[in-house]
Amino acid sequence: MAPRAVTREQLAGAARAALGGGRRLEAVERIAGGSKKGVYRLVMDDATTAIAYLWDDAENYWPAAEGDDDLTDPFSPGLGLDLFEAAHARLDALGVRVPAIRLVDRDGAHCPADLAIVEDLPGESLEELLARDRRAAAPVMARLAESLEAMQSHRAPAYGKVAVVDGGGTSRGTSCEGVVLDRALRDLAEAASRDPRIAGARDRLEERLLGLAAAVRPRAERAVVHGELGPDHVLVDADGNPVVIDIEGLMYFDVEWEHVFLQIRLHDAYQPLRVAGLDEDRLALYMLAQRLSLTAGPLRLLDGYFPDRAFMAGIAEYNLKQALELVHA
Repeated sequence: MAPRAVTREQLAGAARAALGGGRRLEAVERIAGGSKKGVYRLVMDDATTAIAYLWDDAENYWPAAEGDDDLTDPFSPGLGLDLFEAAHARLDALGVRVPAIRLVDRDGAHCPADLAIVEDLPGESLEELLARDRRAAAPVMARLAESLEAMQSHRAPAYGKVAVVDGGGTSRGTSCEGVVLDRALRDLAEAASRDPRIAGARDRLEERLLGLAAAVRPRAERAVVHGELGPDHVLVDADGNPVVIDIEGLMYFDVEWEHVFLQIRLHDAYQPLRVAGLDEDRLALYMLAQRLSLTAGPLRLLDGYFPDRAFMAGIAEYNLKQALELVHA
């Protein structure tokens, strides 16, 4: 569904409730980059700002798919205020910096959708800082490594979305690696239906996935994993602290899943976040699985109204080639 612009009138009352009734909402600025929720900067008449998150079907660029609302699937879309609040509470309890919550509205008092208003961090993202000055980013990376250590030191009794596990629920499947394999096979089938190069290599890719999964030994430990912790999902506050955003997909899972994604997104800048003791078999399975996910997902997103189509097509093309290299090597 094509996202519609939320009106200033819809957010004016929420902004006053969140930031103080003596202020007037001056402007609403849509922030580019979000694909599953609307993200808006609220600018008040005294220059105070905040960020509004709006979870609404009309703000979601992704075409609807079967199982989207199945929270027992750790990889189902991270949508809604309940997931956000559970993730925020878990990260905050671990000492991981997240934007402070100013207001939540799940009853439609201000907007006809789930709404949260949070602290605005108007500076650079870690991605922008790394591109501008790698040396200046070093202390931020060091603090991000500390945040990751706090997340990865936490042990959970089961795997799955934080909101599900902390609520006493059970996720589908029998293991992290099993859930990843099932998802990777679905991504492979979807990518093969959309691109002849994947279709031509489908048998080899499936064989490699099954072989890599068979080599993974059972494990009972699960840690806190963001799941999509690219440098664009880390902001930098005025004190140089990393601030983690887009947290709705937070789950208890294998730490290797997080580190594979970090390696993919950071390339040689990943080194300060490297940790010892990761399972090489899991890393190998998860690398191929994520390459397939980063091929199938962007191709699926392009079925909808996502505006930056060339960028998304580039992600799919790059990861498609990387997936093929993993079976042609």
